[in-house]
Amino acid sequence: MCRSFFKRATLVVAGELLGKVLVHRTRAGIAAGMIVEAEAYIGEGDPACHAAPGPTRRNAPLYGPPGVAYVYLNYGMHYLVNAVTEEEGSPAAVLIRALHPIDGVELMTRRRTGGTRPIKETDLCRGPGNLTKALGIALDENCLDLTSSRLWIEDRGLATGRVQWGQRIGITRGVERPWRCWLAGHPSVSGRQSVE
Repeated sequence: MCRSFFKRATLVVAGELLGKVLVHRTRAGIAAGMIVEAEAYIGEGDPACHAAPGPTRRNAPLYGPPGVAYVYLNYGMHYLVNAVTEEEGSPAAVLIRALHPIDGVELMTRRRTGGTRPIKETDLCRGPGNLTKALGIALDENCLDLTSSRLWIEDRGLATGRVQWGQRIGITRGVERPWRCWLAGHPSVSGRQSVE
């Protein structure tokens, strides 16, 4: 994807990210999945956005150029990956919540389970913390350029089907905003699929 794709309104980018493919190339191999669920976080006026308190060292990527990865550790447990959107200086991003595995399924399975237990393919990247573990994404990938680095998003022309929008999940503030989108009926979607 080119930078102009990300340099647009966050809700537009979120919806159009569905069906695109997130790819991570590591020494262990390539792992990739089609984005089936995403969530928008927009500006200092959004209480759930990391930019709500204003610029900090942690949220600096949100204020930077669009098309950059914003990766952070959530609750000290899971890494989450976002695509920065809009104009530089306008803090906003799309959290990638779930993927449908495409490339490197065996590698993703090893990363998720260590080979000690079976896991359904649809569960490998179901949830934002699970997908980063499966793809090997951690803080080293923070600030990488999603248009030209070892972590990128590409368009393979995959069919998506119907897109639904509803409230964001996994947060305590700003939950009323219908800024989460997903591919209707897809088994890898991490949260409820009802529209509220």
